[in-house]
Amino acid sequence: MKVVIGIMLLVVLLLQQQLWFGQSGYFERKALAERLAEQQTRTEALALRNAKMTAEVLALKSDTSAFESRARSELGMVKEGEVFYLTPEPEN
Repeated sequence: MKVVIGIMLLVVLLLQQQLWFGQSGYFERKALAERLAEQQTRTEALALRNAKMTAEVLALKSDTSAFESRARSELGMVKEGEVFYLTPEPEN
């Protein structure tokens, strides 16, 4: 009788080992859930960035003032007849 109980206990422990530490066990599922949460956060951030870029592209395609503003700020372009003044920032 003791042998049977010992064998049954050993079988239960082996099954528990698979449940907790196996390929689809508790700890593996927990790690996958954490990775999923990180990927969802990253996906949301990238979707927001893409939406901003889409809005910017649409503004540049439809509105010439947006195009002109971007050329002035990023490329330092000036219109014909305008005078460009550069005021240096004070050194610290």
